[in-house]
Amino acid sequence: MQSFELLSRKFALHFEKSHFPATPASLYEPNNYFLGLGGKRVRPVLCLMGNELFDEIRNDAWELADAIELFHNFTLIHDDIMDKAPLRRGMETVHTRYGESTALLAGDVMLVKAYEYLSKIEGDFLHPILMLFNQTAREVCEGQQMDMDFEKQERVTLDEYLRMIELKTSVLLAGSLKMGAILGGAGERNQNLLYEFGRKLGIAFQVQDDYLDAFGDPAKFGKQVGGDILANKKTFLLIHALETATGTAADELGRLLATNEADKVEQVLAIYRACKVDEWALELKNKYLDEAFQHLDDIAVLSKRKEPLTALARFLVQREY
Repeated sequence: MQSFELLSRKFALHFEKSHFPATPASLYEPNNYFLGLGGKRVRPVLCLMGNELFDEIRNDAWELADAIELFHNFTLIHDDIMDKAPLRRGMETVHTRYGESTALLAGDVMLVKAYEYLSKIEGDFLHPILMLFNQTAREVCEGQQMDMDFEKQERVTLDEYLRMIELKTSVLLAGSLKMGAILGGAGERNQNLLYEFGRKLGIAFQVQDDYLDAFGDPAKFGKQVGGDILANKKTFLLIHALETATGTAADELGRLLATNEADKVEQVLAIYRACKVDEWALELKNKYLDEAFQHLDDIAVLSKRKEPLTALARFLVQREY
């Protein structure tokens, strides 16, 4: 079994090829620009790791990994339009650089290209993978819509937020692993256990992300903490604080959500700490991480073959940035 780092380097070299024709350049240059911004390429590498957990990596696993990465980037292009985001990875977003209409078409054709790569999967594997890919794509769209709906809602429950994160983030991680497992010849039980590992890992990752935005070290996090607080973003932390704060703390939190005072972040963090939101978030993260590892442990392959996935999970969820 190869490490995530080694497979990442291999996939990066493989993915450097040209995915689009030269003309019309006004359509395809934006996609080449966006793919050139890079990224961690976590999802396609998870697909390769899901394959290798059960057997040697098949040639068409690389085509599947291409499809997954292109689909992910398609969602990012469209998400940036919906969020009106000016920057992605410190660079101009596609719609900012090329205009919204071109960005929409560029995202669309990137999705079409993803399906071209999917069509190269051999034999009996194509149908189950296509079904899972389509299910995952639909669920990601549902998660994005829920996220937008939440912006208009005064309150969001923890269960609602968990479902949104599961759809928007976790199912693509889980689906990437399971699609790789299908190519690796895994049985249905092992496929589903690997899917649950990815699903729970995705939730734990988001809890950690929410936690770091509030309580992370700016020097390690790479940006000023408290961005979610300033934006009144409904995160695990805010939802739990709204559910647990009482008396003066509840009144003060409600007041702060309606203001943009200079020290808003510090005041909200003080309420979070008083409500022990920081301790609760770490416990919640560990709960989902432990459940993820239990699913991985239950997969019927040698423990040594699982070590790269274990190491990756710990890195993703226990990071400080």
